[in-house]
Amino acid sequence: MIDKNIGFIGIGNVGSKIANNLLKDGYKLFIHDLDKTQATSLINNGAVWSDSVSNLISQTSIFITCLPSPRSVNEVILNALPFLNNNHLWIEMSTTDEEEIKKLSKLCLKMGTDTLEAPITGGQHRAETGNISILVSGTRKSFNRSFKLLSSIGHQILFCGEIGNATTLKVVTNYLASINLLAIGEALMVSKKYGIDLRTVFKAIKISSGNSFVNETETQLILNGSYDVGFTMDLVCKDVGLFDKLTDKFSIPADISNIMKAIFEEGKIKYGDRALSTSIVRRLEEFCKEDLRASGFPDKLVDNEIKKKGIEVKI
Repeated sequence: MIDKNIGFIGIGNVGSKIANNLLKDGYKLFIHDLDKTQATSLINNGAVWSDSVSNLISQTSIFITCLPSPRSVNEVILNALPFLNNNHLWIEMSTTDEEEIKKLSKLCLKMGTDTLEAPITGGQHRAETGNISILVSGTRKSFNRSFKLLSSIGHQILFCGEIGNATTLKVVTNYLASINLLAIGEALMVSKKYGIDLRTVFKAIKISSGNSFVNETETQLILNGSYDVGFTMDLVCKDVGLFDKLTDKFSIPADISNIMKAIFEEGKIKYGDRALSTSIVRRLEEFCKEDLRASGFPDKLVDNEIKKKGIEVKI
């Protein structure tokens, strides 16, 4: 089956970038969001606005959701259910709850519609160029059906097995990234207090065993002072909460997670739900009466690599 008409629900910071890459690759894209003002750029690039979920579903064979919370995903799919049939495929690209995605996929299957979960990971700058990584779970048949489309969205695409696996892995990777962010803040502050130039600190970490994706990206935004990672405090708290739900499910002691959750909850109260996640480092800056600034770092991350061909990462 050749899928030409694609639906996209949720065109926020990340969703709009994914959707734009589908337009670039020639798909006819039908879009919907609670806030139509976010759709202006996509409409100007050729997307078709749908006033309702039902209208979008009726005009598409594959539809994608990229939404801020499990609750939002649940509301959209329950709204879509009466209009689904065996020609449809639902691709869920949010960071959501593994139990919720399993429940909703079973409801869709009763209508003849298969589900793929396909959360992306790697930063908004790579989502914009289409070089993001995608974790995919579901049936191999639906994975094969959607691979061309997924290749328009990302570069490294990993098939993770059954529904629930990709969602769990995305929660795990976000958890690790959040831990890294807190650790980097402390590492930078120790170095600043010691009197080491923070440009040297960044390079030293980058070439060392302490390096990470978070250091190579978010550290630059901290040092610039923009903090503009495009990810917010409320989303971090949601993701850490999803990780805690998993540790509770399996009775796993999670001392680090509990400490991290308390720090980010404090940050959310202090700076606001929509404060940038990297601004959690401001807690240290304010307490220590030091700013972690250095010259030569960008205020926004840019992926300078051209779009890479989508490839399946083999296990």
